[in-house]
Amino acid sequence: MIKGFKMKLFPGQEEEYERRHNLLWPEMRDSIHAHGGKNYTIFLDKETLTLFGTIEIESEEEWARQADDAINRKWWDFMADIMETNPDNSPVSTDLHQVFHLD
Repeated sequence: MIKGFKMKLFPGQEEEYERRHNLLWPEMRDSIHAHGGKNYTIFLDKETLTLFGTIEIESEEEWARQADDAINRKWWDFMADIMETNPDNSPVSTDLHQVFHLD
């Protein structure tokens, strides 16, 4: 299934967000894959600083388990200074409803 979501950057953090993702830790990549994620893409709306992400996941349940993965939590802590986060440093994220898909 394809999951869509949005998140929000702090002003002036566009380049830093992209830089950090260009240097994505191999163990974070492994964690995403281990929890059923693939074909992960994030887009930035520069006018609103809204990030739009899509990821193919095997199941919502398996993907949700990544929240408890130590490397994922370390990534959240690493990213917390440049984007909106919850008290546990997870990104404030809103799931988006898919209205169209074409292969």
